[in-house]
Amino acid sequence: MDPEIVIAQTTSDDEEQAKTFARGAVESKLAAGVHIDAPITAFYWWQGKVEAAQEWRISYMTSSDRLPALEAWLRERHPYDVPQWVTLPVTGGSEAYLSWVVDETRPG
Repeated sequence: MDPEIVIAQTTSDDEEQAKTFARGAVESKLAAGVHIDAPITAFYWWQGKVEAAQEWRISYMTSSDRLPALEAWLRERHPYDVPQWVTLPVTGGSEAYLSWVVDETRPG
């Protein structure tokens, strides 16, 4: 059975860093494709107070079997103490697109 498809998301407060994370994941075959959303405003609790920051949301299209490697790869590079890391299951879509994601995330 083919692996499931997931969208994994993180954020960065630096646009160039977001692009580096995107390109590196694709070049490493950890994601078939990556979207970087326009700057968003994030509000969150950090060290006992509410913070606000401009961030770029990075969404990785990948297969479930590549997800652990993608997470480890990103954790090594991300400067945040606690980077956002959430995964969303893809429950449907174009069979051609979903097959492409699987094919493009196969190592080597």
